[in-house]
Amino acid sequence: MRNRVPQIVTFALLVLGALAFCVPFLWTVSASLKTASEYHAAPERLWPERPTLGNFAKAWTALPFNLFVRNTSFVTALCTVGQALSSSLVAYGFSRFEFKGRDLLFGSLLASMMLPGQVTQIPVFMIWRELHAIDTFVPLVLPSFLGGAFNVFLLRQFLLNVPRELDEAAMVDGAGPVRIWWSVLMPVMGPALATVAVFTFLGEWQSFDGPLIYLNSPERYTVAIGLRMFQDTFGGDFEQVMAATLIHIVPTIVVFFLAQRYFIRGIATSGLGGR
Repeated sequence: MRNRVPQIVTFALLVLGALAFCVPFLWTVSASLKTASEYHAAPERLWPERPTLGNFAKAWTALPFNLFVRNTSFVTALCTVGQALSSSLVAYGFSRFEFKGRDLLFGSLLASMMLPGQVTQIPVFMIWRELHAIDTFVPLVLPSFLGGAFNVFLLRQFLLNVPRELDEAAMVDGAGPVRIWWSVLMPVMGPALATVAVFTFLGEWQSFDGPLIYLNSPERYTVAIGLRMFQDTFGGDFEQVMAATLIHIVPTIVVFFLAQRYFIRGIATSGLGGR
């Protein structure tokens, strides 16, 4: 029993921490199911007496959320695919090939993560403006096909733990570098790629700054911008705002739980054993 005390204490602390993080979400769900009168009633009840889904219907039809969801899904899907392909290809080059300046380039890539995105916002915006790409999805999607520093690092660390004998066996069968990357290493990188996909999906689905800067037409708005519009227009109807907020965050919760097993496996096998 004495040996199990630390485990019990750790488990209790984890449960308390999980409950603390769940309280805001549960309050949001509860508020979204209340009527206006019940929301403003005193004392406030934790759970509504008569839950209603009417707030979701009102929030969905008050603004074209179906269009916002479609735009966000389009951008998020392309960014997720782009990050998985480009980051894995760059990580393959850094982990499998010896060339002059490789370590310097990789160090520069890691150093770029220390540069706040706000520093480059103005020059990057000016570049896209000169390319006449403002009010299009191009500035939101195209950078994902150029790789991401953290994703490259994560996948490189994973590949450093993959035996090179797999590459050599494929070379004996006549496979070239691209074929090895696509047919041999991409299937092996499944857990790490799932981690990259989850991170990218969560980041892009909730992205606010990029769509705010580059999108001007309401028909191209994403859910994050649509939610801000809803708050500005119907900010006094808190129960409807909570319903619109759930419309925004539920897809991220669903994706995380569906990919949780691969996500944890990818984190566990990616990173500290490499050189």
